[in-house]
Parts: sequence; C-alpha cells; structure tokens
Amino acid sequence: MQIRDEDQVATAITELLPGESVKIRGVRKEYEIQVMELIPTGHKIALRDIAHNEEILKYGEVIGAATTAIPAGHHVHMHNCFGLKARRFSGPSKPGESQDA
Repeated sequence: MQIRDEDQVATAITELLPGESVKIRGVRKEYEIQVMELIPTGHKIALRDIAHNEEILKYGEVIGAATTAIPAGHHVHMHNCFGLKARRFSGPSKPGESQDA
C-alpha cells in the first residue's frame, strides 16, 4: 500500500516473495512492480530506484535516507535506510552526522 503518490516506498500488507509481481495501490493510481527480494509483512518495498543518501518519502514526509543505493523492488529497512523521523528532535539529522554530548 502506497500512502501518497510522491512516496518512494510502499508497505507490504502480506509477505512478498522474490519474483512475484505485486499490485501497488496508491491514492490515485494502481500499478504493478516486480519483487526482487523477500519483503516481510509490514515492511517497505522500494517503488523506484533510490540513490545513496537520497531522502526517502513515506506518508509524503521524509522518514529516512538511503545508506546505499536501493533498486526498485528491494526491501527498504534498517540495513539500507537511516531513519530520520524519530530523530527529528533527538539526534543527528543526516547519515554520518555525530551528535554533540
């Protein structure tokens, strides 16, 4: 499920298996994408290629930044995404930044 049309990720409402073609339901459009790796239920799938250090949108808001390039159809999670939403007021705002004590 894609929340906003500008989102680069969608949330899997069931487990997605490599090789499957899944229907993405956005606000105004519906299309299919090829699943490239296992996406657990509740996790995110890249809807398009996401560049290294590119901010990632979900809910129409920045939720993180890619720590590596993420091709379309791949799992977007802690292994390739630095979360920013929870750090808005409590920590670094960009990958690689340190927080002063």
